[in-house]
Amino acid sequence: MIAAKTLVHLLALTPAAILAWQIREEFLTGSGGLGADPVAEIEHRLGLWALRLLLLTLAITPLRQLSGQAVLIRFRRLLGLYAFFYACLHFAAYLVLDLRGYWTQIFEEILKRPYITVGFLAWLLLVPLALTSTQAAMRKLGRLWGRLHRLIYAIAVLAVLHFWWLVKSDIREPLLYAAILAVLLGWRVWKKLRALSSRRTAAAG
Repeated sequence: MIAAKTLVHLLALTPAAILAWQIREEFLTGSGGLGADPVAEIEHRLGLWALRLLLLTLAITPLRQLSGQAVLIRFRRLLGLYAFFYACLHFAAYLVLDLRGYWTQIFEEILKRPYITVGFLAWLLLVPLALTSTQAAMRKLGRLWGRLHRLIYAIAVLAVLHFWWLVKSDIREPLLYAAILAVLLGWRVWKKLRALSSRRTAAAG
């Protein structure tokens, strides 16, 4: 288990490490491979990895149910925290590189641009989930913890919507992530309806 978690840490940190190296090369030589608009590329890549890890977090439960490998559930919190980590980097890159320190403008941007509104809301909802991800918080909150962490479904929808509205023309990439999210949420709805049907059948019998 230690080896598996170490591997997950390394894999999750690899995109950040590669990006950090490219930023360094861009700063030193001007050829870090970040394209004509390095700021947009940095923000895009960080946001994309936040979304990918968020969807991967949501995929843990269906994968566990399909495979019967209960051990997979141990990686859900870790992946969720890395999704928050990349979301924070994405937001920080926007504040520092895009707004360039004029942070008070963020409130104007949130009100003016719908894609920033939903993106900021997604990040804001992630904060309490990250803060209550410990075992101690689970024990203290009890049943409320489960209800609180169901916010991840709304967060995922907002994150996909943020990406979709951000893209100006080619929506194939956000459409792909929207389809993945639809499958992950659809699986949960189907399992819940199936469980309700089974209970009604048992009660009728």
